[in-house]
Amino acid sequence: MALISTVVDRYVNYLAAGKNASPHTVRTYTIALVGNQTIGKEKGFIPFILAHNVAGLEAVTRQTLRDYMFYLMQTGTAKSSIANKISAIRSFYRYLHREGIVQKNPIEEVSSPKLDKRLPHILTTDEITRLLASPDTSKPAGQRDRAILELLYASGLRVSEIVRLNLKHIDLSSREIRVTGKGNKERIVLMGTPAADALLTYLNKGRIELLGAHRSDAVFINRLGRRIIERRVQKIIDQHAAHANIEQKIHPHILRHTFATHMLDGGADLRVVQELLGHASLSTTQIYTHVSKAQAKKVYLAAHPLAQQQGGQP
Repeated sequence: MALISTVVDRYVNYLAAGKNASPHTVRTYTIALVGNQTIGKEKGFIPFILAHNVAGLEAVTRQTLRDYMFYLMQTGTAKSSIANKISAIRSFYRYLHREGIVQKNPIEEVSSPKLDKRLPHILTTDEITRLLASPDTSKPAGQRDRAILELLYASGLRVSEIVRLNLKHIDLSSREIRVTGKGNKERIVLMGTPAADALLTYLNKGRIELLGAHRSDAVFINRLGRRIIERRVQKIIDQHAAHANIEQKIHPHILRHTFATHMLDGGADLRVVQELLGHASLSTTQIYTHVSKAQAKKVYLAAHPLAQQQGGQP
């Protein structure tokens, strides 16, 4: 177990330093491998192979992985969670194979479970307007919150990218932000005038007050002058969503979904949206065309008088 623990630790360090993975990804992949030692059935991959007397990482086979997936299904684990665990194991074994720790990669012969296709949730224009107007911009924290919300919606940034932003990454004159995203890939994202204005107000006023005597290169900081963390951004969104009377639970990624969908609704080219989002594959971005069509149908059925009279049948 000591050897496996050492290998896992090296892999986790590689994820954080070599792959520049977000803290959320590192945490999720670590739990997928070693488990979370909570009450209930243990679902980590390493505890599973140890409990089934698999001789080591090299001894894992396609059948081992299939048995693991079957075990997860028996415990009532959702398909999406199983898929995430398989993704973590896939990444782990690619690392092991590349480092020469295993000679064969068994995960290459295993497919993740097919997921039910679900369209991502988005906010309406009215909901976005209410959310952005929620922070009290007479206060430093309110100026920060407004800048964060504006940027999430205006640029489509991931929350992990927002919290990692440093001052040198922002060019307010051109309204551009240099971002290092997944896979350590760098891209340029844009922001509109409202987001740039909110960011300028925060940098010139709110951030200076929050920083006090401290020093930091981070764009977004907390009341102690330290870099803000992802969990705090979620709490900020929860607070302002409640204040704006938005009933659905809003995750930071919903603002990213909303950005992409509203861009396509406004006539943006799909490949431009792909570039702004930092998607490696165009097929990942294409989900938003389905969201846009679904939204258009919903608006039509709600607004067209004959559609209403005929029970939604045009």
